[in-house]
Amino acid sequence: MAVKDRGALSVILVQGEVDPAGCMNGIIVHTRGVIVSCPVCSSKSLTSYRTISDVHYFECSGCGSLSADAQFLADVEAGKLSNYTDAYWQEELKAARERSFGSSLNRVAETFLYSRIPIDRYIDVGSGPGYLLDALSLVMPSSKSTFHAVELFPPAEEHRTTHPNYVVGTLDSLSIEFEAGSCIEVIEHLTPSILRELVRQLASRSTPGALYYFNSAQPEHVKQYDQGYLDPYGRGHIVSYSLKGLRPIFAEFGFTIHPLHGRTWAFLAEFDRVKECTADELLTRVWTALPQNIDRLKDHEFGPLMYTVGIESARCYLEHAIAMQRTNWALSLVNRLTA
Repeated sequence: MAVKDRGALSVILVQGEVDPAGCMNGIIVHTRGVIVSCPVCSSKSLTSYRTISDVHYFECSGCGSLSADAQFLADVEAGKLSNYTDAYWQEELKAARERSFGSSLNRVAETFLYSRIPIDRYIDVGSGPGYLLDALSLVMPSSKSTFHAVELFPPAEEHRTTHPNYVVGTLDSLSIEFEAGSCIEVIEHLTPSILRELVRQLASRSTPGALYYFNSAQPEHVKQYDQGYLDPYGRGHIVSYSLKGLRPIFAEFGFTIHPLHGRTWAFLAEFDRVKECTADELLTRVWTALPQNIDRLKDHEFGPLMYTVGIESARCYLEHAIAMQRTNWALSLVNRLTA
């Protein structure tokens, strides 16, 4: 018997060789031969995925999530490592502005259409510099006071929005409840424990039926389209959460996750709802959106741009997903008939 120190994992060797990621026969083992659990779903089925900038990442065959090694995650939670340094913000500010005045507007508009309750207060969680508030003030000026944002680790003050509803702090520091919101390119920075706390706080500030749009690349997207997404130091992306791994975390606090069909980088979380929506049901929500929410999107000062953006963005993905589902169903029938 021999012990090898792998930094993040001290591995006991009973039989076989341990690879550089701390795997024996593909399984991650810890001191005393105990199998290391997935930090997302706790299943004991981690295998080595990749080493990125000297940090080992692992894949869970139980939930499918990709995560940095246990010691790295522990160091993040202990405050020994921080994603949000001045160097990070120097690189991120340009991307944050581009998202806020670009694709993030689509996501906000879609959320108004998917919601089954009137939206009077909308929160952007982990808003960074808060540029989304500036963009929404431009295209939905009649609803400027509707939008709020919270950021725990903001950039320097000169790089932040001056919107009065921008708050430096946590959701717990807010005294109002919300009907909707977004969390864009945030959760991949969070360890599972920190994510659970975020979801708990979100539940405590949600009215029944509140709907939130989350944007974060899932493992399928990372592996097929964006191998550079996971980046422990530069971008601070330490976990790629699968929907299977996320469902129990959100369900614990009363949320139902709705996959956004056709996208492997986003999902909806609805508070106090029990049924997961199909692609057809989500598309029905778009066409039967609440009049109050449509009225906000068709801003009386700026015009109906956001309504058009929301309709076209939702249709683009959902109708393609529905077409693919029906095509695959038809092909499966052909295969059965010709077998």
